[in-house]
Amino acid sequence: MEIKDFVCTGCALLCDDIGIKTEGNTIEKTYNTCRKGAARIRGDEERMTCTIKGREENIDKAITEAARILSEANKPMIYGLGNSSLEAQKKAIELASKLSAYLDDTSSFCQGPVVEAILEGKVPTCTLDEVRHLADMILFWGSDPASSHPRHLSRFSYFPRGEKRQRGWEENRTAIVIDVRKSDTSEICNKNFYRIPPGSDGELIDALTAALNGKIPKVSFGMSSKEILELANLLKKAEFGTIFAGLGLVYSLPEIEPMIKLIEALNKSSNFHLMPMVGQYNMRGFNHLLFEKTGYINRVKFDGNKVDHGPHCSVMEVLNSGETDAMLIIGSDPLGCFPKSIAEKLKNIPTIVIDPARTFTSMIADVSIPSAYTGTEAAGNAVRMDGEKVEITPFIDSKKLSDEEILKRILEAI
Repeated sequence: MEIKDFVCTGCALLCDDIGIKTEGNTIEKTYNTCRKGAARIRGDEERMTCTIKGREENIDKAITEAARILSEANKPMIYGLGNSSLEAQKKAIELASKLSAYLDDTSSFCQGPVVEAILEGKVPTCTLDEVRHLADMILFWGSDPASSHPRHLSRFSYFPRGEKRQRGWEENRTAIVIDVRKSDTSEICNKNFYRIPPGSDGELIDALTAALNGKIPKVSFGMSSKEILELANLLKKAEFGTIFAGLGLVYSLPEIEPMIKLIEALNKSSNFHLMPMVGQYNMRGFNHLLFEKTGYINRVKFDGNKVDHGPHCSVMEVLNSGETDAMLIIGSDPLGCFPKSIAEKLKNIPTIVIDPARTFTSMIADVSIPSAYTGTEAAGNAVRMDGEKVEITPFIDSKKLSDEEILKRILEAI
């Protein structure tokens, strides 16, 4: 049996042109997938088992124990959700409100500033389809989509022919890469690669903004005023431009305001947009939902009808300060990716993990509850990296509960 136009949840591109060949309930072959998408669809990771204190248990007892831990905690923390459907994210927000819990996700220390600026209307953005059809200027700043989002260049940004860009990359598109190293993307776009020292992004942004405003630009890391003026003139000639902001850019800037000012300067003569290179397939969906409910995209603590917000509510700070006495982790692996000094704090508090796959965090969790893979085994909706909503339909059957169903049952048990 072949299924066409399936949505891949391997990254935030949410490619919707995937073909799947199945034999019974087994995946035989995938079509149009990149290496990340194929691995996600095949479920290459080891599946997690249902446990309480390391012993295998049935899911009913695990949910009951998870509800007990959360209800008895004074300051519980809910974290993750970038790999969950919108429906599951809504349940998590409802649970956090009911428990007066902290709530945070990965945007707290990655693409949050860019998403927040877009949702607050501080900077123009666009869709990936508009990039494909209209963009003649693309700037990958601190991002390497050839590695992080393998179909980005071929499907949306550089190689495809669009309605207004019929000659594609050969004649109709210019791609620029600004990065601290020569990446795979810079190899593809090597004619316009600008290598800068780590931490100098803000200085280059200020110099480009000055050049666009008619001033003599200066930087201290080797680029001449002439080179900066040439880059500024290249950018402002764009009919439709998009800056794809990667983690290299976000981590280098103490705040997003300089980038906002650069785009304002560009748009005096051009038409530029900013888009975050979101990794997890539905991180932006969580940001949208929480913003609609609270006016914030992350780092919140519920307290009755009040919502506290700020760095002190971030997962890193709450763990580091010992503020939380129980943690529910959904579709994430903080023990495997947080700084060791902070990750170690997880071992000192009751921890519950909901995830399809076995992780470092699930191995030390007091309760681990295996869930179905959204997209492969469970339905739902998600928000693509450009803010577009995408419906996800499963293509194989599974007896495992979705993370939405698990969170619903925990809510009912509390």
